[in-house]
Amino acid sequence: MALDQSFVGRSYPPTAPYEVGREKIREFAEAVGDPNPVYTDPAAAGALGHPDVIAPPTFAFAITYKAAGAVVSDPELGLNYSRVVHGDQRFAYTRPVRAGDRLSVTSTIETIKSLAGNDVIDIRGEVHDAAGEHVVTAWTKLVARAAEAGEA
Repeated sequence: MALDQSFVGRSYPPTAPYEVGREKIREFAEAVGDPNPVYTDPAAAGALGHPDVIAPPTFAFAITYKAAGAVVSDPELGLNYSRVVHGDQRFAYTRPVRAGDRLSVTSTIETIKSLAGNDVIDIRGEVHDAAGEHVVTAWTKLVARAAEAGEA
């Protein structure tokens, strides 16, 4: 069953602040295999004008995907998460995420499409710091695969 188009434009309340720690940044950089010292060494980050270590560009996914959970779990939307796959991800930064940031995310449904029986939903996550300044916008595309004949 196709998702309700009336949900396009719906925003969800901002998340509680997520405090970005140096160790989380280091762990993430190691996990993605990026040895850039600006992710682990405050002096290297400082040499580039950053007040502390910065996070790899895809680090924001960890907090925006979690925030998108408010959309995914909205019972009124009716998205069957057991059929969902991650379709795409992109980011637009105002500045890098850095250690010490306290970030909140507001998720908004940008589009809902039905393609070949699959539901495709685009969620925009606006990430702001504790001062209310924009840090990054993340777009997440989720695809809810169509149920096969005989499946509910």
